Amino acid sequence: MKRFLIACLVFVLSLFSSIIYSQSDISFRVLGEGEPLPFSSIRIDSIDFQDVSDSNGEFVLNSLIVGETYDLKLRYLGYLPLDTAFTLTKDRRSFEFSLEAVPFELDEMVISGTRTNKRRLESAVAVNVVNSRTFEMTNSGTLAEGMCFQPGLRVETDCQTCNYTQLRMNGLAGSYTQVLIDSRPIFSSIMSLYSLEQIPASQIDRVEVIRGGGSILYGANAIAGTVNVITKLPKNNEWSIKQSITRINQQSNDLAFQLNGTIVDDVQQKGISFYASDRNRMEYDHNGDGFSELPLLRTTSFGAKFFWTPNPVHMFEGNLWKIYSFRRGGNAFDLPADQADQAEERDHNILAGGLNYTFKPKNRSYWANAYLSFQDTDRRHYTGVDQSDGWGNTVSNTIVSGFQLNNKWNTKLGDQVLIAGYEYQFDYTFDEIKAYDFLIDQRIDLGGVFVQGDFSLGRKWAVISGLRYNTHTNLDRPILTPRFNLLFKPNDLNQIRASWAKGFKPAQAFETDMHIAFSGGGISRIEVAEDLIEETSRSFNLSWDFNKANRKTIYGFTLSAFHTTLFDAFVLEEKGIDSLGNQVLLRQNGGLSVVQGINFEGRWNYDQLFQLEAGITLQTSAYDRPIYWSEEIDGNDAFLRTPNDYGFLTLALWPASKFNTTLSAVYTGPMLVPHFGGAPELDSDELYESSRFLEVNLKFDYLMQHLGSATDLKLSLGVQNLFNAYQDNFDSSRNRDSNFIYGPARPRSLVFSAVLSSSK
Repeated sequence: MKRFLIACLVFVLSLFSSIIYSQSDISFRVLGEGEPLPFSSIRIDSIDFQDVSDSNGEFVLNSLIVGETYDLKLRYLGYLPLDTAFTLTKDRRSFEFSLEAVPFELDEMVISGTRTNKRRLESAVAVNVVNSRTFEMTNSGTLAEGMCFQPGLRVETDCQTCNYTQLRMNGLAGSYTQVLIDSRPIFSSIMSLYSLEQIPASQIDRVEVIRGGGSILYGANAIAGTVNVITKLPKNNEWSIKQSITRINQQSNDLAFQLNGTIVDDVQQKGISFYASDRNRMEYDHNGDGFSELPLLRTTSFGAKFFWTPNPVHMFEGNLWKIYSFRRGGNAFDLPADQADQAEERDHNILAGGLNYTFKPKNRSYWANAYLSFQDTDRRHYTGVDQSDGWGNTVSNTIVSGFQLNNKWNTKLGDQVLIAGYEYQFDYTFDEIKAYDFLIDQRIDLGGVFVQGDFSLGRKWAVISGLRYNTHTNLDRPILTPRFNLLFKPNDLNQIRASWAKGFKPAQAFETDMHIAFSGGGISRIEVAEDLIEETSRSFNLSWDFNKANRKTIYGFTLSAFHTTLFDAFVLEEKGIDSLGNQVLLRQNGGLSVVQGINFEGRWNYDQLFQLEAGITLQTSAYDRPIYWSEEIDGNDAFLRTPNDYGFLTLALWPASKFNTTLSAVYTGPMLVPHFGGAPELDSDELYESSRFLEVNLKFDYLMQHLGSATDLKLSLGVQNLFNAYQDNFDSSRNRDSNFIYGPARPRSLVFSAVLSSSK
């Protein structure tokens, strides 16, 4: 009997201790790629438990029994669902679980929307990402070639002779888009003319795109949106060599060589990445008149990017890159430019770089960073007809400096971040052609004090509110540009965002003013009206994101609407002929203009067997009065060179295997293109409506792995513009209107490339 009572007592004490232990807090943490996943969805059916983790990816349970096994279900958008089990023991009071990212990079870290690192799906600002894989899949060797594979974006070629490009966003011209390099606005007006084509894709880690004025915190030119080109930061020890050969419509060759390398120490305390590229393209004459449609092009670039973290508190990042570019269009390529019947020649030397310092004390809620970036461009150029003396020189200098203070604190509602800072931008442009009495001598000092609150209001709501106080050389008074962004997440599958922003565009010379076009046997150029004042804008954007993932499939879509109103909008109207007999277009203030429309984007990946992404933009854009771009015909209130519908598609088959096939396409709808008379094809001015274009590209890849020392060889064969959808009514002869160009940037081209790479 005594033994029985002792056994009963031991049992009761054991049971009591397990019950007591079961009431103790057991902590759990959910991670994704080493980072906490805030507000992860958690479910344990056996105890009828369902909740979400806190802003650090953590949650606590206090009703578990030692020795019991529990089935746990974890869900987080952008990561594969995890169904697992854990057993509670007396010696273990914490558990940690890691989720695997889905094939689409839905929830990567981005910086452009908030000026701080933030997960994309948690940001109140909608950020799209073009990663290096997109450039590779679409055979895009430069920044210009890859940026059309995003909804709302269109890369436009604007000169038949020199082929300068601009990036149009949501129906607005390129000067309304703020282009950043590593988050700094060093992309000057002269760089905007040609550098989209001069920056090699091998240098780019990713491009973050923000459509709409909700990104106005970066400065005056972000009315249409912001494009942030993030160059590669060293992560691993690796190198790659790529050689590509392009045959353009069985007539011209385009050869490109690229070298990339990265060296990082064992403790990830310092590292450096470097690149070099060389491109040599022959001129191409599409209509056989002896004058080129694609200019001769030679580009050499090299650069490096480094980081150094002497201790966890201090971090230094820097980059330096050099671009030399020579392009020549027209005819008589065996002669100097000034001995040709018609020629444009551009000889660029560009040096750019920057330094960033971050101070982040350990176990403190605040951190700060200071930065300095620069760009220096020297250009010797020629634009002439009939062996005229059309030589000129350009100097462009840009310096950007600033600092930013950040404070982050945690509340029951989530993480709250407050930032404040100051940014100063100096921009000097000198461009002169004495023979044409052409001169741009412009210095701009642009200052901005900004403050922004990034507030989490629980699991479902987040708000970003910011204000920038702008000063500008050409402003009579400072201008305030506020922004407001709202995020609502009704559940794990949906995010709804709204943004409103005020912007302005100062009265100054822009990139198109530095381009002199051929027209009717002479030249045409742009002048800026003396009484030009800044234009202002009001932008509203609304978007809905839906994404669903399971073990094998992820699919989703984004539907967004945009509406931008421009006050005192800049317009170009024909002024007449100057004293030298050249055509002049005058930039002056018009009235009101409205750009509005919708973007739709869909995506689908099934078990890495295929991956589909597609987008379409439908829009309208108009002035409130007719614009008389020509004195010969009636005015028109429509935006010129602006299609009302355009889009893209990429389809990758077996993207994770040794064999990979990619089909991509770019669609451009009809648009009104101004056409000045004077060439043999046209006597007088006309407003021409272009046809629709569907540019289809096909690429095949084969990966040969482990050739020795972790070395891989990748062979690719592709066709760009498979069905040769290309403009077929170019003007001919030296009297052509060189701005009468539209549609795809090049005709059918066969591309072969080989990439040798190694990673340790």
